[in-house]
Amino acid sequence: MITVLQPGLLSTIQDDGRQDYLAYGLPRAGVMDRYASRMANLLCGNPLSAAVIEMTMMGGSFQFEQPCRIAICGGEMAPRLNNAMIEQWKAFDVKSGDVLELGYAQSGCRSYLAVSGGIEVPVVLGSRSTYTRANVGGIEGRSLRADDRIALGEMPPVQVQPINLDSTLIPTYTERISLRVLLGPQDDLFLPEGIETFVSAEYIVTNEADRMGYRLEGPLIRHAGKADIVSDALGRGAVQVPGNGQPIVMMADCGTTGGYAKIATVIGADLWRLAQAKPHDVIKFILCSENEAVQALAEEREKYRQVAKQVAAGPTEKLPAKAEIRTIMRMTIQNQSYQIEIEEVK
Repeated sequence: MITVLQPGLLSTIQDDGRQDYLAYGLPRAGVMDRYASRMANLLCGNPLSAAVIEMTMMGGSFQFEQPCRIAICGGEMAPRLNNAMIEQWKAFDVKSGDVLELGYAQSGCRSYLAVSGGIEVPVVLGSRSTYTRANVGGIEGRSLRADDRIALGEMPPVQVQPINLDSTLIPTYTERISLRVLLGPQDDLFLPEGIETFVSAEYIVTNEADRMGYRLEGPLIRHAGKADIVSDALGRGAVQVPGNGQPIVMMADCGTTGGYAKIATVIGADLWRLAQAKPHDVIKFILCSENEAVQALAEEREKYRQVAKQVAAGPTEKLPAKAEIRTIMRMTIQNQSYQIEIEEVK
């Protein structure tokens, strides 16, 4: 059990989100930065999709009521355990009564607290993720509050080794961010000069940037006609351009349909970069091919494989090089089998 002493600015319980309810109008929700959350889970020996605490802009403080292993990944929030500074991107064992405190994000925007066994709130429609706009999931469908008590799941069935991540696996969060995009599905509704502006100009993250979407501000992106379309499917990473010519990038809590033309989609392997952006950060869009997008996904998965292999006491099976929709990683350690599911999202 964990007791919330201070919740921070906006802290919610999230996992990989709801997979099967978009057709019913329910957004997927889930973590904004899947890379940081998955790395934290791996360091704790959890499945990649285990629920974590996502903290935005400013972290909270938490008291542990049982021994467990924790890891904090994502934006730098200067964590302190019992008043002593600890590192992020590294696992730590805590004792009953220990207090963890996190501060304002010195770099990046969101940080993730994973706990061995995962966060054990009720599963609602296939997920523990909090979607606050509909009061679904998490704790009463809301952000965390002081005095909330959060149950933990069972400890992982195998022992994992605390490791120091290679520096190449730890992202650097900067105020200038490049996002690779695939054009479409309605790029034909924009003038050629509009598309050229989109991929050559720089855009600023406005104050209207949250879990639903990031509104950007910069040079006007010109449509060939009207900005409105017959509403169609909308997913995270989609770049809508309304009549004012300013792009909006959809994020984890975005609606399931939208009525503005979509000029492009940010590839899944780069969405974490935008999730860590703050207002006034600078965004640059870069065109890439489908093959490059698949390769980026394969490289992301390979990083998970590397960390899973490091924390395991035994060997892991070799994964195929080609990116797939779902990959199962099995580790056999001291005659016990332990399975990690890696779900790939383009």
